[in-house]
Amino acid sequence: MVGNQRHGWAVFAAMSILFVSGFFVAYYFEARGNPNFTQYGVTQAATEASGAEQAGGNMEGKEVRFGIANSALFATITTDASCGAVNSWHDSFTPLGGMIPLLNIMLGEIIFGGVGSGLYGMLVMIVLTVFIAGLMVGRTPEYLGKKIESKDVKMAMLYVLIFALSILCLSAWASIAPYAASKVNNGGPHGLSEIVYAYVSSTGNNGSAFGGITVNNYWYNTTLGLAMLIGRFLMIIPMMAIAGNLATKKIVPPSVGTFPVYTPLFVVLLIGVILIVGALTFFPVLSLGPIVEHYLMNSGTMF
Repeated sequence: MVGNQRHGWAVFAAMSILFVSGFFVAYYFEARGNPNFTQYGVTQAATEASGAEQAGGNMEGKEVRFGIANSALFATITTDASCGAVNSWHDSFTPLGGMIPLLNIMLGEIIFGGVGSGLYGMLVMIVLTVFIAGLMVGRTPEYLGKKIESKDVKMAMLYVLIFALSILCLSAWASIAPYAASKVNNGGPHGLSEIVYAYVSSTGNNGSAFGGITVNNYWYNTTLGLAMLIGRFLMIIPMMAIAGNLATKKIVPPSVGTFPVYTPLFVVLLIGVILIVGALTFFPVLSLGPIVEHYLMNSGTMF
């Protein structure tokens, strides 16, 4: 029991670090605001409406009673735990501020568990981390006394690939097909972010949206529904295979060759695998969307 509690604290620590980091990044860029607004007097209007603490911040799409901090916090929480409720318009966030809700879902909503799915997304990352750590140090990959074998790793990677393919393939199709791309209200990289967010939110079963995109048509009604089916049911198959395989294994007592999964080192490794497997999978599309939009915004271009 004590060992299991220590395992739980390691996972909780990793989740907490990712959660706090996401919130502060979102808040930082929202508090900085859009440098192009000053010439239109928007900064002064935001300052008079919400107080000196918001001076220069991005109040577009936010309620004055919540302000920037609570809006950034709510956006982080709702995409960490697949809630879908919003208290501000994610589409009006700054490029990198809006990237955080998008990235949270891309990571699989593993921070504190998705609604209706619990911790299984994080358990996939744990399986990969234990396996990679075992290869690096030459120790037996185990978790909670169960040996992690090749079948478990294959199913974990299948889970990751299904999620990525659903988002990236449908987004790529929608971004070049005239009957889909024409439904986007904003051009350039922001329009791409709106398309990607739609499929990320649908596959991740989140419910929030960037907006600025008309989805009530045959293409989006069909493909977003397909993304929901993939995210809700197809991804469950490899996860159930992992669960069934682990259930048949006997608990092995820890030995000197067992890699400890309750240490700060494991927390660092777990976060590293989450960022490498989750974030870098979507880094190209993030580079074409919010990241390039951030640099264009600083050069005076808005969408």
